[in-house]
Amino acid sequence: MFKCKNCKTVDRFELMFAPDYQGSRTFQMEYNKKGEIEITVDGYKFVPDLAFMNGFAVCKYCGSIYKWDYE
Repeated sequence: MFKCKNCKTVDRFELMFAPDYQGSRTFQMEYNKKGEIEITVDGYKFVPDLAFMNGFAVCKYCGSIYKWDYE
């Protein structure tokens, strides 16, 4: 999990899509055999890491971006 450095909220991966996203917005989240969260968006599967979070994830609660740390 990741924590917002600004408001201290722990991200639960309630994915929000950018308004201009052109895909079908098919989203799935599951745990792999290593216990890591795997997210699948429109057929593309990945394990989110700190680089992903700080590059793309906006905090749902305070709107901060580039403000994530490991929880």
